[in-house]
Amino acid sequence: MSQQEIEAVRKLLTAKPRPVGWSERRQRIDEIGSTWPVADDVWLEAVDLGGVQGEWSIMPGSNSSHVLMFFHGGGYCSGSIVSHRRMVTEAGRAARMLTLAVNYRLAPEHPYPAAHEDAMTAWRFLRKQGISARNIAVGGDSAGGNLTISLINRLRAAGEEQPCCAWLASPWTDLTMSGASLEAKATVDPLIHKAYLEELANAYAPAPIDRKDPLISPLFSDLRGFPPTIIQVGSSETLIDDAVRFGRALGLADVIVTLQVWPYMIHAWPMWNARLTEGRQALEQVGEFIRRWIKPG
Repeated sequence: MSQQEIEAVRKLLTAKPRPVGWSERRQRIDEIGSTWPVADDVWLEAVDLGGVQGEWSIMPGSNSSHVLMFFHGGGYCSGSIVSHRRMVTEAGRAARMLTLAVNYRLAPEHPYPAAHEDAMTAWRFLRKQGISARNIAVGGDSAGGNLTISLINRLRAAGEEQPCCAWLASPWTDLTMSGASLEAKATVDPLIHKAYLEELANAYAPAPIDRKDPLISPLFSDLRGFPPTIIQVGSSETLIDDAVRFGRALGLADVIVTLQVWPYMIHAWPMWNARLTEGRQALEQVGEFIRRWIKPG
């Protein structure tokens, strides 16, 4: 590990205090997320998913019949296609497939279940394009990981075909904030702290919504029959317990799961893959995992 690389990312993230207003926060995450642009060989195309904004990305050597659908993080209140473009496109490169980034609606203007509705709309769009469920992987970071799980749970509950596998990067799986690591890692995590998460949760799932509802906190859901899943989390994250406990829950439900805890890494570190060796390595391993489970053709 290059200590200089991760320290440079930390410096970038803490160079300015977190803005107060929602629009300013959204602008800030787009700004830092796009510090390093996508590679020159990436082709991007905006797409209307049926009232939801999306973006295709295609890299040389991509299999056009295989798709990674990705939901960005940002606590359900910020984040966008712009902020996560580098992460998404390089994940697609590693998996050797197209990617479809989804710009779901954000809270507090659009609280639960707006993001869930948009995720299902995006899934329906892909299926109407003739893409087989077995040729779709679904992934997301932080709140996007939560949305990934919730989409799959909704498909399972409806008895519908599921994606071939799931990728969860630093997932936020427990909006009751019961994980001990929220305190244990508070001094080393540069981004995510309990008070901030409470603010996000209040905006996304305001009272009287029960945050222990499995559709809000998928940690508490019945996971039997969930598809193979790879979970990646950094050891310097306050959300490490959200990832580890969800991995345990999958294992107890007899689901094939790969849980990776990356030493010294911070929240959603693959976003910084352009300048962070571990970011590139994490995406390479995601690509290998997805290729293992996607069906030929």
